[in-house]
Amino acid sequence: MLSDRGRIKLLLTRGLELHLSMKTIYLVRHAKSSWADWSLPDHDRPLNDRGKRDAPFMAAKLHEQGFQMDGILTSTAKRARRTAKAFRQAFALEKNQELRQRALYHADPDEIEAKIKQLPEAWSQVAVFGHNPGFTFLANRSQGAYIDNVPTCSITACRLDTENWANWSTADAERLFFWYPKMWLR
Repeated sequence: MLSDRGRIKLLLTRGLELHLSMKTIYLVRHAKSSWADWSLPDHDRPLNDRGKRDAPFMAAKLHEQGFQMDGILTSTAKRARRTAKAFRQAFALEKNQELRQRALYHADPDEIEAKIKQLPEAWSQVAVFGHNPGFTFLANRSQGAYIDNVPTCSITACRLDTENWANWSTADAERLFFWYPKMWLR
């Protein structure tokens, strides 16, 4: 996979029109959470052992394939924040490159998309961490094959040719891929 710089060089050497107006979202459902302590409120549930394994693995997989990330938008739920932290570390992002939104906790697709539309314009590639069923419904709005269920710690990447997040529409976005841990791990 070519880096952005490599794509620019290739486009320029071929005399093709250069498009720098792409926005990419990586929808990441939180990794597997623990139900060991039933007294915890749902919002405060941590990752279980599988979640602690899958989050850094999937973050590394995305990084190894040459994808970039300018920032993170995450639900405030503990399991989403811990999943986001693994990605922030894999991409060497600073804490100020992570935005937390309580509204993403069990948000519906319209609420998720509304938060995407408010992202900083300086960010072109953003990972959004949250929950089902909203993430499955939103992933299925993108152009691609139907997904029955977005499993824990899966990544659905969507790209749209737009300069402004305010113009983001998942329905108009091209789905780049849909990855989940069981593609590689058992």
